Amino acid sequence: MVSGPGGVGKGSLVARLLELRPGLWLSRSWTTRARRPGEAEDAYVWVDRDRFLKRVAAGGFVEWTEFAGNGQLYGTPTLDDAGDRDVLLEIELDGASQVKARHPEAVLVLVVAPSAADLESRMRARGDDPDSVARRVAYGAKEEKVGRELADHVVVNDDLERAAAELAGILDRHRSGR
Repeated sequence: MVSGPGGVGKGSLVARLLELRPGLWLSRSWTTRARRPGEAEDAYVWVDRDRFLKRVAAGGFVEWTEFAGNGQLYGTPTLDDAGDRDVLLEIELDGASQVKARHPEAVLVLVVAPSAADLESRMRARGDDPDSVARRVAYGAKEEKVGRELADHVVVNDDLERAAAELAGILDRHRSGR
């Protein structure tokens, strides 16, 4: 599992990891939030709240959460399509905690920005509005504290290639330990 505050570059790191280790199966999360300008159509399964909650009721998620109390729901669908491949989840910390409770063997890598200023700059660069940026930076500090207690590994995303190589190395070490 790859987790961390919004804006730390989880998506970029996961995309690069998939290039470095193409045998992974990436689960695509469901969300009720609106798509950001320029965000890939396949970044999430975009659904309305009613459809999301119906899937919750049917047991169709490994984990799900309401992010930061803002009414936006995120969830990881059941992993029926993974086959024998290693599963990669790009996931919120609340969801990672749920997965760890059910699957203690799951490996959690917390991704963090080099600083709060870097995190704020990244969010502004992707087009987040100033109020949202302020809320998410504050929330991100809390997430990072909790994440450091829960995570098996912490990767500072100060340079995409270096951080992706570190992430690939973590994966390789855990694969060889099985």
